[in-house]
Amino acid sequence: MRVLLIEDETLLREQLTRQLRAHGYAVDAAATGGEGQYLGSEHPFDAAIVDLGLPDISGIDVIRHWRQHGRRLPVLILTAQGRWQDKVAGLEAGADDYLVKPFQLEELLARLNALQRRAAGWAQAVIECGPVRLDTHRQQLWVAGQPVELTAYEYRLLSYLILHAGKVISKTELTDHMYEQDFDRDSNVLEVLVGRLRRKLDPDDCLQPIETLRGRGYRFVLDCVSS
Repeated sequence: MRVLLIEDETLLREQLTRQLRAHGYAVDAAATGGEGQYLGSEHPFDAAIVDLGLPDISGIDVIRHWRQHGRRLPVLILTAQGRWQDKVAGLEAGADDYLVKPFQLEELLARLNALQRRAAGWAQAVIECGPVRLDTHRQQLWVAGQPVELTAYEYRLLSYLILHAGKVISKTELTDHMYEQDFDRDSNVLEVLVGRLRRKLDPDDCLQPIETLRGRGYRFVLDCVSS
């Protein structure tokens, strides 16, 4: 999951960036509304975290600009404690949820996860695809009831494919949602990750859960339901 963070407070921005990356997110961070507005307009993100009290362009104006130009990425706004007017204004501008400062990281992670799931059409945190069970809240995977360890990049790739199960996802789309803006993107790395996931999900080569469509991308082919 690739997240855009717009926060002008340096300490909080750097702290959140580190914490989100430690929990498996790809994070692009902006210190001003202008920079954040540009990034959100030009690059694909799974969600944005927007502080409303920015020094140049307000967070509300940033969100309103995105919505007016057809950008539908889920937005979580950060507001000052007690400023209910900001919450209302942010939601009316097109934000999907809000969090009041100060907040706990666990709540931020839970709200981000919920935004991503709902945007992809899933109501619950756990998604079951035959013998494959993915808990998007705890970022845990089971195959045939047995826990399977994933690296951060393996999880990003698998969760994106499962959240969009049945759809053909191009290599470009996958890399755009897995890596940050300045990351060195090598398509060969993506092929290696897919190969490793296939071995972990299907060691006996009987499920074949990830289909390769030459020249088009990949598709997760197992039927999935949320529980």
